[in-house]
Order: sequence, then structure tokens, then C-alpha cells
Amino acid sequence: KKPAKPSRSSRSELRAPHPRHTLVDLIPLGAVSEMALNVAAATLQTVIGLDVDILEAQAAPAYALLPARNQYDAALIIKSLAALPGGARFKLGLTEFDLCLPILTYVFGESQMGGCAAVISLHRLRDRNQHVLFERVAKVGIHEVGRLLGLAHCHQADCLMRFSSRLEQLDRLPMHFCSACNYEVARRLIPTQKAPRPRS
Repeated sequence: KKPAKPSRSSRSELRAPHPRHTLVDLIPLGAVSEMALNVAAATLQTVIGLDVDILEAQAAPAYALLPARNQYDAALIIKSLAALPGGARFKLGLTEFDLCLPILTYVFGESQMGGCAAVISLHRLRDRNQHVLFERVAKVGIHEVGRLLGLAHCHQADCLMRFSSRLEQLDRLPMHFCSACNYEVARRLIPTQKAPRPRS
């Protein structure tokens, strides 16, 4: 079954009960698989309940290239996304380029914890099975948006907020948060309403 396809530059028809406006601008950085964009957007909508717009592609982030490593500095990309005027509460970049940080060899994604911008890369998520690739993209996207909402890494084995540095770790994670993280997501998205208590 194909995921729902959000429209470009217009509100998506997939709406959760609580958002009343777009909360995430999904921004391709360079040429990016349209299916990967659609999967990331649809999963954020269905798992977290966020209203997502897929924006027009930006140029490849040449400003973030580290020639000696042939990789792109995720922190510089996040800084650029955060500086974009207007738009949604959160900016999520999606790119095909390999990402790293000065202290890390590579990252699947990176975000400002409690901030407004994050980026994920398809480069190391690839698999001969396209379904595996898209599932990985969905998981990393949800994880990084969770970080934007202020969630710390979780120690529960059955939670998408658990830190993953290897693909085998990522592949073992379920497509959902644990009850405690789910409670925090609801509380931070709708602070004026009473969020459901986590199950013990």
C-alpha cells in the first residue's frame, strides 16, 4: 500500500485532530527521491500527528561541504535551515548527501534539541530493498522531530527515541514511541490540553 502523498506548497489533506496549521516544512536539499519525501511526510503525519508541507527543493548545500572528508557538515545545514524566514514551526531537511559532525564520522540525521531545524540523509540508509530504505527514512525523520520537540534519547528498547549509530540498531526499532515518550510528545504539541498519562 502506497503512503499518502502530501501536496507540494499546499496544506496536506492528512490532518491530525490537534494541529490547526502546518507544523513541519519538509525541504529537499538537492535532488531527492520523491517517494522518500512522501514517506517521511506521511509518517510524521500518521505517527506523531503533525501537519506537513513538502516545499520546493533548495540547491545542494555546497556551503556545508567538507572537502577533506567528502561529507557535509550537518550542523551548518541545520543553521541554514533555522535561518529561513517564515514557514512552519519546524524545518526538516532531507538530502542524499553523506552527513557528519566534526566529532562524529557520520550521522543518519541531526537536529537542534528543542529547536526548530533538523536534517536527515538517505546516503547511509540505502538498501537493495526499497521498503527497508523508506522504513529507515521514516524512523530517522520521526526521531529527529522528536528531538526538536525536546525529547532526550530514550533507554527503552521499544522506542524510536533510542539512539542508533548502526543500521542494525535502527532496523530493530519499532515505528513508535514508548508510552513515556508518547506522553511527552502529546504534552509538548498541545500544552494547553491535558495529555494522556503514560501507562505504567
